[in-house]
Amino acid sequence: MKKIGLISDTHGCFDGKLRGFLAETDEIWHAGDIGTIELSDEIAAFKPLRAVRGNADGGTVRIAWPEFDLFDCEGFRVLMTHIGGYPGRYDRRAWARIAADRPSIFVAGHSHILKVQFDKKNDLLYLNPGAAGCYGFHHVRTALRFEIDGTDIRNLEVGEWPR
Repeated sequence: MKKIGLISDTHGCFDGKLRGFLAETDEIWHAGDIGTIELSDEIAAFKPLRAVRGNADGGTVRIAWPEFDLFDCEGFRVLMTHIGGYPGRYDRRAWARIAADRPSIFVAGHSHILKVQFDKKNDLLYLNPGAAGCYGFHHVRTALRFEIDGTDIRNLEVGEWPR
C-alpha cells in the first residue's frame, strides 16, 4: 500500500500548510505548473516526486519533466498530464492517450478546480487536485491525498486552505 499526495498548479509555492498535509504520504504526484526547477527539487527532497510539466512551466522544468507520464502504482495503471480536460470533455491529446493506454486512473491539472469523478464510459478514476499554489484565479488552495493498494483506492482526503 502507498499513500499518495496529489498536487497541481503550485506556481512556485510549496509552504508549510502543504507540507503538513503531505507529511504522511509516501510519494507526491504533481500534475504540472510546478513553477521552477528549484521548487521541483525541493518537493523531491521532501518526498519522492512524479511530475509532468505544465503550460506555464518553462526552461529547465520543461526539460526535466515530461508532458505525459504513464506508470504503474500498486497494480493501477496511471496516466498523468497537465492539460487533460475532464470526463466527457477530454482534451484531444489526452483523449488519444487515454484511448491508447487505457489507464485505470487519469490525473490532470490546469483548471485550478478540484474534481474527482469516476468515468464509467472509460472505466477510470479521474482526479484533478485543483490548485495548491498561491497564484491564480482560485480563492481556495486544494490538494488530495489517498491510499492505493492494488485492489482499492481509499481514504481520499481533500486539503483546503485560503489563498
